[in-house]
Amino acid sequence: MELLSIDGQLLYRMLISGANCLENNKAIVNSLNVFPVPDGDTGTNMSMTMASAIKEMQKLKERSVEAIAEAAANGSLMGARGNSGVILSQLIRGFAKGVKGKKALDCKDLSSALKEGANTAYKAVMKPTEGTILTVAREAADKSLKLSKSIDDISVLEDQVIKYAESVLDKTPDMLPVLKKAGVVDSGGKGLIFIYKGMLDALLGKDAVSNLGVQKEAQGPVQGKFSEEEIKYGYCTEFIIKNTDADPIAFRKKISEFGDSILVVGGEGIIKVHIHTNNPGRILSYALELGELTKIKVDNMKEQHRSLIGFSDDKNDDGAKPKSADEKGNDISKKAGVIAVASGEGIRNIFLDLGADKVIEGGQTMNPSTEDILNAINDVNARDIYILPNNGNIIMAAKQAAAISDKNIVVIPSKSIPQGIAALTVFNPENESSENLDIMTSTMKYVKTGQVTYAVRDTNFDDKKIKEGDILGLVNGKINNTGKDVINVTRALIESMVSEDDELITVLYGDGVKADEADKLSKELKSKYTDCEVQLYDGGQKLYYFIISVE
Repeated sequence: MELLSIDGQLLYRMLISGANCLENNKAIVNSLNVFPVPDGDTGTNMSMTMASAIKEMQKLKERSVEAIAEAAANGSLMGARGNSGVILSQLIRGFAKGVKGKKALDCKDLSSALKEGANTAYKAVMKPTEGTILTVAREAADKSLKLSKSIDDISVLEDQVIKYAESVLDKTPDMLPVLKKAGVVDSGGKGLIFIYKGMLDALLGKDAVSNLGVQKEAQGPVQGKFSEEEIKYGYCTEFIIKNTDADPIAFRKKISEFGDSILVVGGEGIIKVHIHTNNPGRILSYALELGELTKIKVDNMKEQHRSLIGFSDDKNDDGAKPKSADEKGNDISKKAGVIAVASGEGIRNIFLDLGADKVIEGGQTMNPSTEDILNAINDVNARDIYILPNNGNIIMAAKQAAAISDKNIVVIPSKSIPQGIAALTVFNPENESSENLDIMTSTMKYVKTGQVTYAVRDTNFDDKKIKEGDILGLVNGKINNTGKDVINVTRALIESMVSEDDELITVLYGDGVKADEADKLSKELKSKYTDCEVQLYDGGQKLYYFIISVE
């Protein structure tokens, strides 16, 4: 039986089936991911983007073609993750433009909408690269337009378009040397074809359903063929600027010198930003000049790469310790779990070593959203879950996540990394939550936090002019002393913090400090403060040269 048109209800089913087909095969897509960086998350990012589109569609009372496409476009833009996810959201956005005013889609309508999607996606990418999902989308759309002149049956059209798209995908290694080096086809293009296949299944009346946990077998990770040094920009940074009338193109130009894989797209008063950079804080600071930020996500792609190729230190690639399981492999729910927010590999490892189940990447200038915290809560299988925000700006988001979650969540109001570490050292998983809250909160009161950073703009402090780039010493978040030399400012800061009753000085040095400089400072402190134990750790944190704890 010929299928001559697609109405809203069928389009709804097609998109859900496409999302399910991708979800069922995302492990395969992840295993192919080597471009733009070998971090192995393309399938996951595309699947989560589609899930957000479906979630928005499911809110509709009216299932017209136009309403379904518009909802999918809005949902995918808000939920877009990663380079591939943002491009996918633009393919859907363009498709929605192409079906405006249509009550049903015939072969020509569908083909035109696919072409509009490809055009929109190309415009969104600052430097389009051939041999990627963009190429597959464009070539598939062009083939569809050509075939629609002689084919009226939509299922026949889609079957032929998919076969052609697969032939284009097979040629991507010849277009992109990094794919040929790894011996794989483009992961984003592969993910798009899985979506197309799921949509065709719905056309044929055999809609794909989600088989969570029954992933199709993937090849071994090809990411090991690439060294960490080949990742030029280490942080995949994504966020949305809300309630703004700013020009996305102008903002894209402003941040273009600070990274690559740049996608800046706007719609409905928001701007979605994706960039691979070594300075997420600067990008976020620029964005704050345009409006309120939401859905901030900063991933360490070098860390993701290390995890993929087997250097995970017996931890899952999301930073969580492996869950214990019974003989049947079922997760065992424990009484208490801990989630901490931290930035810097060394600091992250300190929290994990002290017993945290999961560490969310974040801190000053990189505040995780309520959604990020809620996702972490869902990943921890425990009756009581304690959250250490470790930053005053994150406490509210943690409390919002606690209010939404149906688990028993206890937010420990830690405002700094030293407070969070101190609180975790007295945590007892066997205590009742109220008892732990009292003990952990009271322990934090005895911790003095020092931070050494730099001024981001000219300002005044105690009638003294501070120039951009000057070194600042902070005690409990307030400016204590300033200077031009990091080590001198740090010495003066610690001297102002230590009293005769103190017993422990802990120094965490950041990635802007050389190990031998930090070691020299530690020896000086041990010689000067003989009544105190001095501990030195490589925190690896951004923004702060030193984080100091005095107890």
